[in-house]
Amino acid sequence: MYESYVGVRKGNCGALLAPAGSEGFALYGEPSYLVAGGLSARTIQSDGHWFVRKKDKLTASPERTAELESFAAELVDTLLPVV
Repeated sequence: MYESYVGVRKGNCGALLAPAGSEGFALYGEPSYLVAGGLSARTIQSDGHWFVRKKDKLTASPERTAELESFAAELVDTLLPVV
């Protein structure tokens, strides 16, 4: 399904990277929290905030959200070009 992308994972978070020519890689989409071993979408429903993948969902607790934000920041710092 994602033949042209590279998946990266740290802890319970993951992201897809797309080739960016000879420059390396660029973030494809958004980093996400892993649910049932796969990338998820963050949603707001009437009963709260969730990370959802197909029929599985996890509460977007402050701890999980902080882990995702930390992963996303680290990933962006890693992908930024060094000048």
